[in-house]
Amino acid sequence: MQGHATAVAGPVDGVNDGLPSDPAIGRTRASGVTPDGRGCDDRRVARRHAPVRNLVWAERAAEAERAVRSRSVRRLAGVVQGTRIGRVAANRPASPHTLLGPWHYWWQAHLLDCLLDAQLREPSDRRGRELAALVRGIRLRNLGRWTNDYYDDIAWLGLVVRRAGVRLRRTGPKAVAAITARLRAGHTPAGGGGIWWRRGDDFKNAPANGPAAILLARTGDVARAVAIVDWMAATLVDPDTGLVRDGIRPDPVTGVWTVEGIAYTYCQGVYLGACVELAERDGDPRWARRAAAVVEAVREHLAEPDGVIGGYDDGGDGGLFNGILVRYLADAAVRLPALAPTAAHLVTASAERAWENRATDASGPVFAHDWRRPARQPRAGTPESALSVQLSGWMLLEAAARLERGR
Repeated sequence: MQGHATAVAGPVDGVNDGLPSDPAIGRTRASGVTPDGRGCDDRRVARRHAPVRNLVWAERAAEAERAVRSRSVRRLAGVVQGTRIGRVAANRPASPHTLLGPWHYWWQAHLLDCLLDAQLREPSDRRGRELAALVRGIRLRNLGRWTNDYYDDIAWLGLVVRRAGVRLRRTGPKAVAAITARLRAGHTPAGGGGIWWRRGDDFKNAPANGPAAILLARTGDVARAVAIVDWMAATLVDPDTGLVRDGIRPDPVTGVWTVEGIAYTYCQGVYLGACVELAERDGDPRWARRAAAVVEAVREHLAEPDGVIGGYDDGGDGGLFNGILVRYLADAAVRLPALAPTAAHLVTASAERAWENRATDASGPVFAHDWRRPARQPRAGTPESALSVQLSGWMLLEAAARLERGR
């Protein structure tokens, strides 16, 4: 996986400038989504949740949200009115030559996803405007396009834009249509099936195919989603461990396709998410069985005995891997109750440890890239300074808060 997100400079607190570019997006009190991408009314969500008290994880998720927004969310290039973008690294020195910074498109999609999680947890008009501003910032920073060459990147953005529902009723359908058309074009018979990782590449992997299958299923192309996930099950699931391996590519000399055997945590998450989606939309019992099998494989091979999921990488793209896994573990626990005892335990055990090991700065909690270890201050060059790492921590707490709400 290669990175594609934006670092920008400029002091901004919240969204108070000319927002939003899409007038439909700011109407947050009357429109919303469920975590699995269905439309709902934010006012009804608020009413349903109003009687609940002592929501520990909701309060902690709110702290994580405030910290990330304060530390990392700025106007595009520090100056563009009506936009927001996530800085790749906190405390990154700014200069006139680095206002835009590196572009990690998919990190921005996960920032948008976290903001949408927060909107479900505690609806607010201001956050709705910030969602609109971030969508506009992403598109402008991506040179006015919804797509790029990475199929996994665009699948992530498509999922969150689709999940935002009527909040993006002007731009959302166009974005989803452009993204799903690109994904369908990337689905080929080479290697037995599946979608490419990147245009012009010879690699097919789980991180592209999992989110693509979820998005295709949610937009009505269930048959294609079924074909993709069946290919993943036949090609990428390790028969010995049950874990989902990264991907396949052809040997440059023989042309024989070989499996790249590392089983990243987010490979498990996206496969689990696709199986859960198809258990509901296709209904064949194999999806629930496969979902249960990968949850058990994660428990046995990737989690500590107490259920805590270990860390990966030093704060680059890998900083997002565990957050993606716990997002889909929580989704599985809510939507397939038979999986709840194990899936929910993995989420809450990880959330407890990450919270215990947090550091704090002026913005709020700081999470480590490995939730089993104490976090450090987010100084330049540390994993803790990476937006990816802090998004994973925030994602984890939103996942625990979703379990706490029970929906």
